[in-house]
Amino acid sequence: MGTLKIAVVQAAPVWMDREATVDKVASLVKEAAGEGAGVVAFPETFVPGYPWWAPSDDLRLMSTPLASQRQAWYLREAVNIERGDLDPIVAAAREADSFVSVGIAELAPSGGSVYASMVMIHPELGVVGVHRKLKPTYVERVSWADGDGHGLRVHDWNGWKIGGLNCWENWLPLPRFSLYSQGEQLHIACWPGFTANTSGGITSFIAQEAGIYVASVCGLIGRDLIPTDFPGAEALAEALLPSMGDGGSMICRPDGRVIAEAALDTEEIIYADLDQDAVTATHMMRDVAGHYNRPDVFDLTVDRTRNIPVTFTD
Repeated sequence: MGTLKIAVVQAAPVWMDREATVDKVASLVKEAAGEGAGVVAFPETFVPGYPWWAPSDDLRLMSTPLASQRQAWYLREAVNIERGDLDPIVAAAREADSFVSVGIAELAPSGGSVYASMVMIHPELGVVGVHRKLKPTYVERVSWADGDGHGLRVHDWNGWKIGGLNCWENWLPLPRFSLYSQGEQLHIACWPGFTANTSGGITSFIAQEAGIYVASVCGLIGRDLIPTDFPGAEALAEALLPSMGDGGSMICRPDGRVIAEAALDTEEIIYADLDQDAVTATHMMRDVAGHYNRPDVFDLTVDRTRNIPVTFTD
Protein backbone atom coordinates (compact mmCIF):
# COMPACT_ATOMS: atom_id res chain seq x y z
CA MET A 1 0.00 0.00 0.00
CA GLY A 2 1.02 3.63 -0.44
CA THR A 3 2.72 6.10 1.82
CA LEU A 4 2.20 9.83 1.91
CA LYS A 5 3.84 12.74 3.72
CA ILE A 6 1.58 15.49 5.00
CA ALA A 7 2.52 19.02 6.02
CA VAL A 8 0.23 20.86 8.45
CA VAL A 9 0.91 24.59 8.31
CA GLN A 10 0.24 26.40 11.58
CA ALA A 11 0.67 30.04 10.65
CA ALA A 12 -0.88 33.49 10.70
CA PRO A 13 -2.27 35.06 7.54
CA VAL A 14 -1.41 38.57 6.47
CA TRP A 15 -4.65 39.34 8.21
CA MET A 16 -7.35 40.92 6.06
CA ASP A 17 -5.03 41.16 3.05
CA ARG A 18 -6.08 38.62 0.41
CA GLU A 19 -3.26 39.05 -2.10
CA ALA A 20 -0.47 39.04 0.48
CA THR A 21 -1.91 35.97 2.20
CA VAL A 22 -2.27 34.12 -1.12
CA ASP A 23 1.40 34.84 -1.78
CA LYS A 24 2.28 33.54 1.70
CA VAL A 25 0.34 30.32 1.08
CA ALA A 26 2.12 29.77 -2.24
CA SER A 27 5.50 30.28 -0.57
CA LEU A 28 4.67 27.87 2.25
CA VAL A 29 3.48 25.24 -0.24
CA LYS A 30 6.89 25.40 -1.92
CA GLU A 31 8.65 25.18 1.46
CA ALA A 32 6.63 22.13 2.53
CA ALA A 33 7.12 20.42 -0.83
CA GLY A 34 10.85 20.95 -0.42
CA GLU A 35 10.59 18.71 2.65
CA GLY A 36 8.83 16.03 0.60
CA ALA A 37 5.21 16.80 1.51
CA GLY A 38 2.64 15.40 -0.92
CA VAL A 39 -0.24 17.11 0.94
CA VAL A 40 -0.11 20.60 2.44
CA ALA A 41 -2.95 21.82 4.69
CA PHE A 42 -3.83 25.34 5.88
CA PRO A 43 -6.30 26.65 8.54
CA GLU A 44 -9.93 27.71 8.29
CA THR A 45 -10.57 30.94 6.31
CA PHE A 46 -6.82 31.48 6.19
CA VAL A 47 -7.34 33.75 3.19
CA PRO A 48 -7.80 36.58 4.10
CA GLY A 49 -8.22 35.55 7.75
CA TYR A 50 -10.77 34.65 10.40
CA PRO A 51 -13.19 37.46 11.45
CA TRP A 52 -11.91 37.70 15.01
CA TRP A 53 -14.18 40.65 15.74
CA ALA A 54 -17.19 38.31 15.74
CA PRO A 55 -16.27 36.34 18.90
CA SER A 56 -14.55 39.38 20.41
CA ASP A 57 -17.33 41.94 20.26
CA ASP A 58 -20.35 42.23 22.49
CA LEU A 59 -23.39 41.06 20.52
CA ARG A 60 -24.93 44.50 21.00
CA LEU A 61 -22.22 45.94 18.75
CA MET A 62 -23.06 43.76 15.77
CA SER A 63 -25.52 46.23 14.22
CA THR A 64 -23.35 49.33 14.66
CA PRO A 65 -21.59 51.29 11.89
CA LEU A 66 -18.27 49.87 13.14
CA ALA A 67 -19.49 46.31 12.55
CA SER A 68 -20.63 47.27 9.05
CA GLN A 69 -17.25 48.85 8.26
CA ARG A 70 -15.44 45.69 9.36
CA GLN A 71 -17.70 43.49 7.28
CA ALA A 72 -17.25 45.76 4.26
CA TRP A 73 -13.47 45.32 4.58
CA TYR A 74 -13.96 41.55 4.82
CA LEU A 75 -16.11 41.49 1.69
CA ARG A 76 -13.51 43.52 -0.21
CA GLU A 77 -10.73 41.07 0.73
CA ALA A 78 -12.80 37.88 0.32
CA VAL A 79 -11.83 35.33 -2.34
CA ASN A 80 -13.49 35.15 -5.73
CA ILE A 81 -12.33 31.84 -7.19
CA GLU A 82 -13.75 32.55 -10.66
CA ARG A 83 -11.79 35.81 -10.76
CA GLY A 84 -8.59 33.83 -10.33
CA ASP A 85 -7.76 34.95 -6.81
CA LEU A 86 -6.30 31.52 -5.97
CA ASP A 87 -4.29 31.14 -9.18
CA PRO A 88 -0.90 31.63 -7.44
CA ILE A 89 -1.72 28.79 -5.04
CA VAL A 90 -2.90 26.56 -7.88
CA ALA A 91 0.36 27.26 -9.70
CA ALA A 92 2.40 26.54 -6.56
CA ALA A 93 0.59 23.23 -6.06
CA ARG A 94 1.27 22.27 -9.67
CA GLU A 95 4.94 23.20 -9.44
CA ALA A 96 5.34 21.40 -6.12
CA ASP A 97 3.31 18.37 -7.24
CA SER A 98 1.42 18.61 -3.94
CA PHE A 99 -2.28 18.41 -3.03
CA VAL A 100 -3.28 21.56 -1.13
CA SER A 101 -6.15 22.20 1.27
CA VAL A 102 -6.75 25.83 2.18
CA GLY A 103 -9.52 27.63 4.03
CA ILE A 104 -10.91 30.80 2.46
CA ALA A 105 -13.61 33.39 2.98
CA GLU A 106 -15.37 32.83 -0.35
CA LEU A 107 -17.27 35.74 -1.84
CA ALA A 108 -20.83 34.87 -2.85
CA PRO A 109 -21.99 35.81 -6.37
CA SER A 110 -24.25 38.46 -4.82
CA GLY A 111 -21.16 40.27 -3.55
CA GLY A 112 -22.74 40.82 -0.13
CA SER A 113 -22.08 37.51 1.62
CA VAL A 114 -19.16 35.19 2.30
CA TYR A 115 -18.89 31.48 2.95
CA ALA A 116 -16.33 29.77 5.15
CA SER A 117 -15.03 27.45 2.45
CA MET A 118 -12.45 24.68 2.36
CA VAL A 119 -10.80 24.51 -1.05
CA MET A 120 -9.10 21.34 -2.30
CA ILE A 121 -6.46 21.88 -5.00
CA HIS A 122 -5.13 18.98 -7.08
CA PRO A 123 -1.67 19.58 -8.57
CA GLU A 124 -2.79 18.47 -12.03
CA LEU A 125 -6.51 19.30 -12.05
CA GLY A 126 -6.52 22.56 -10.10
CA VAL A 127 -9.47 23.31 -7.81
CA VAL A 128 -11.38 20.04 -7.42
CA GLY A 129 -13.50 20.83 -4.37
CA VAL A 130 -15.01 23.81 -2.57
CA HIS A 131 -16.83 22.87 0.61
CA ARG A 132 -18.85 25.69 2.12
CA LYS A 133 -19.31 25.35 5.89
CA LEU A 134 -22.79 23.98 6.45
CA LYS A 135 -23.62 26.07 9.49
CA PRO A 136 -21.48 28.93 10.80
CA THR A 137 -21.05 28.64 14.55
CA TYR A 138 -22.86 31.09 16.85
CA VAL A 139 -21.48 34.62 16.29
CA GLU A 140 -19.87 33.51 13.00
CA ARG A 141 -23.36 33.83 11.51
CA VAL A 142 -22.87 37.60 11.59
CA SER A 143 -20.05 37.24 9.05
CA TRP A 144 -20.77 34.05 7.11
CA ALA A 145 -23.69 32.60 5.17
CA ASP A 146 -24.89 29.00 5.39
CA GLY A 147 -23.18 26.59 3.01
CA ASP A 148 -24.48 23.45 1.34
CA GLY A 149 -23.64 19.78 0.78
CA HIS A 150 -21.99 20.24 -2.62
CA GLY A 151 -18.48 19.92 -1.23
CA LEU A 152 -19.05 16.82 0.91
CA ARG A 153 -16.70 14.78 -1.26
CA VAL A 154 -13.41 12.93 -0.99
CA HIS A 155 -10.67 13.51 -3.53
CA ASP A 156 -8.18 11.08 -5.04
CA TRP A 157 -4.50 11.89 -4.91
CA ASN A 158 -1.68 9.38 -5.35
CA GLY A 159 -3.97 6.51 -4.41
CA TRP A 160 -5.24 8.24 -1.25
CA LYS A 161 -8.77 9.46 -0.58
CA ILE A 162 -8.69 12.88 1.09
CA GLY A 163 -11.57 14.78 2.65
CA GLY A 164 -12.15 17.46 5.24
CA LEU A 165 -14.48 19.70 7.21
CA ASN A 166 -14.43 23.22 8.61
CA CYS A 167 -14.02 23.75 12.36
CA TRP A 168 -17.07 22.65 14.41
CA GLU A 169 -18.46 20.71 11.44
CA ASN A 170 -15.98 18.12 12.65
CA TRP A 171 -18.23 17.57 15.68
CA LEU A 172 -21.21 16.71 13.44
CA PRO A 173 -21.55 12.92 12.97
CA LEU A 174 -23.51 12.98 9.70
CA PRO A 175 -21.08 15.09 7.63
CA ARG A 176 -18.24 12.94 8.99
CA PHE A 177 -20.09 9.76 8.08
CA SER A 178 -20.80 11.05 4.57
CA LEU A 179 -17.03 11.30 4.04
CA TYR A 180 -16.26 7.94 5.66
CA SER A 181 -18.75 6.28 3.31
CA GLN A 182 -16.70 7.50 0.31
CA GLY A 183 -13.62 5.70 1.56
CA GLU A 184 -11.89 8.64 3.23
CA GLN A 185 -8.41 7.74 4.45
CA LEU A 186 -7.05 11.16 5.38
CA HIS A 187 -9.33 13.68 7.08
CA ILE A 188 -8.24 17.32 7.27
CA ALA A 189 -9.94 19.34 10.00
CA CYS A 190 -9.29 23.06 9.57
CA TRP A 191 -9.70 25.48 12.47
CA PRO A 192 -9.13 29.23 12.95
CA GLY A 193 -6.85 28.56 15.92
CA PHE A 194 -8.28 28.16 19.42
CA THR A 195 -6.66 25.56 21.68
CA ALA A 196 -10.01 24.55 23.17
CA ASN A 197 -11.14 23.31 19.75
CA THR A 198 -8.54 20.56 19.52
CA SER A 199 -7.49 20.00 23.15
CA GLY A 200 -10.81 18.26 23.82
CA GLY A 201 -9.70 15.21 21.85
CA ILE A 202 -11.77 15.64 18.67
CA THR A 203 -8.77 14.93 16.42
CA SER A 204 -8.04 11.65 18.16
CA PHE A 205 -11.74 10.77 18.35
CA ILE A 206 -12.31 11.10 14.60
CA ALA A 207 -9.18 9.05 13.94
CA GLN A 208 -10.40 6.25 16.21
CA GLU A 209 -14.02 6.44 15.05
CA ALA A 210 -13.18 6.06 11.37
CA GLY A 211 -9.82 4.29 11.61
CA ILE A 212 -8.15 6.94 9.46
CA TYR A 213 -5.45 9.60 9.68
CA VAL A 214 -6.66 12.98 10.91
CA ALA A 215 -4.82 16.29 10.64
CA SER A 216 -6.09 19.30 12.57
CA VAL A 217 -4.61 22.48 11.14
CA CYS A 218 -5.00 25.68 13.17
CA GLY A 219 -4.24 29.34 12.59
CA LEU A 220 -2.64 32.09 14.61
CA ILE A 221 -3.49 35.71 15.35
CA GLY A 222 -1.91 38.35 17.55
CA ARG A 223 -2.55 41.96 18.42
CA ASP A 224 0.46 43.06 16.38
CA LEU A 225 -0.98 41.39 13.26
CA ILE A 226 -4.09 43.59 13.08
CA PRO A 227 -3.60 46.43 10.55
CA THR A 228 -3.61 49.81 12.25
CA ASP A 229 -6.10 51.15 9.70
CA PHE A 230 -8.59 48.30 10.21
CA PRO A 231 -11.84 49.73 11.63
CA GLY A 232 -11.65 49.72 15.41
CA ALA A 233 -8.21 48.11 15.32
CA GLU A 234 -7.16 49.18 18.81
CA ALA A 235 -10.39 48.01 20.44
CA LEU A 236 -10.23 44.69 18.60
CA ALA A 237 -6.65 44.12 19.70
CA GLU A 238 -7.65 44.75 23.31
CA ALA A 239 -10.61 42.38 23.01
CA LEU A 240 -8.56 39.42 21.77
CA LEU A 241 -8.18 36.75 24.44
CA PRO A 242 -4.83 34.96 24.81
CA SER A 243 -6.47 31.70 23.71
CA MET A 244 -7.75 33.20 20.45
CA GLY A 245 -5.59 32.23 17.50
CA ASP A 246 -3.03 30.34 19.58
CA GLY A 247 -2.77 27.25 17.35
CA GLY A 248 -3.37 23.68 18.48
CA SER A 249 -2.39 21.81 15.28
CA MET A 250 -1.79 18.07 15.46
CA ILE A 251 -1.82 14.84 13.44
CA CYS A 252 -3.24 11.53 14.69
CA ARG A 253 -2.83 7.93 13.58
CA PRO A 254 -5.86 5.70 12.85
CA ASP A 255 -5.60 4.38 16.42
CA GLY A 256 -5.94 7.92 17.79
CA ARG A 257 -2.35 8.41 18.89
CA VAL A 258 -0.83 11.85 18.29
CA ILE A 259 2.19 11.54 16.00
CA ALA A 260 2.95 15.24 15.48
CA GLU A 261 1.97 18.39 17.37
CA ALA A 262 2.81 22.06 16.96
CA ALA A 263 3.88 24.36 19.76
CA LEU A 264 1.30 26.98 20.78
CA ASP A 265 1.60 30.55 19.51
CA THR A 266 4.31 29.50 17.06
CA GLU A 267 4.46 29.52 13.27
CA GLU A 268 5.48 25.99 12.46
CA ILE A 269 5.00 23.30 9.82
CA ILE A 270 4.58 19.84 11.29
CA TYR A 271 5.04 16.72 9.17
CA ALA A 272 4.05 13.08 9.35
CA ASP A 273 4.53 10.04 7.13
CA LEU A 274 1.23 8.24 6.58
CA ASP A 275 0.88 4.55 5.74
CA GLN A 276 -2.27 3.15 4.11
CA ASP A 277 -1.65 -0.23 5.71
CA ALA A 278 -2.43 1.33 9.08
CA VAL A 279 -5.85 2.39 7.79
CA THR A 280 -6.56 -1.00 6.25
CA ALA A 281 -5.53 -2.85 9.41
CA THR A 282 -7.90 -0.77 11.55
CA HIS A 283 -10.81 -1.34 9.17
CA MET A 284 -10.45 -5.10 9.45
CA MET A 285 -12.06 -4.91 12.88
CA ARG A 286 -14.37 -1.93 12.46
CA ASP A 287 -15.31 -0.24 9.19
CA VAL A 288 -18.03 2.14 10.38
CA ALA A 289 -19.28 2.86 6.85
CA GLY A 290 -18.81 -0.71 5.66
CA HIS A 291 -19.16 -4.08 7.39
CA TYR A 292 -19.75 -2.46 10.81
CA ASN A 293 -22.74 -0.48 9.52
CA ARG A 294 -26.40 -1.44 9.17
CA PRO A 295 -27.71 0.31 6.03
CA ASP A 296 -30.87 -1.78 6.30
CA VAL A 297 -31.62 0.03 9.58
CA PHE A 298 -30.11 3.46 8.96
CA ASP A 299 -30.37 5.46 5.72
CA LEU A 300 -28.47 8.70 5.15
CA THR A 301 -29.26 10.83 2.10
CA VAL A 302 -26.95 13.74 1.28
CA ASP A 303 -28.08 16.48 -1.09
CA ARG A 304 -24.93 17.66 -2.88
CA THR A 305 -26.75 20.25 -5.00
CA ARG A 306 -24.98 23.61 -4.99
CA ASN A 307 -27.44 26.13 -3.54
CA ILE A 308 -27.99 28.76 -6.23
CA PRO A 309 -30.56 31.45 -5.36
CA VAL A 310 -31.73 32.07 -8.93
CA THR A 311 -31.66 30.29 -12.28
CA PHE A 312 -31.64 32.38 -15.44
CA THR A 313 -32.97 31.18 -18.78
CA ASP A 314 -32.36 33.43 -21.77
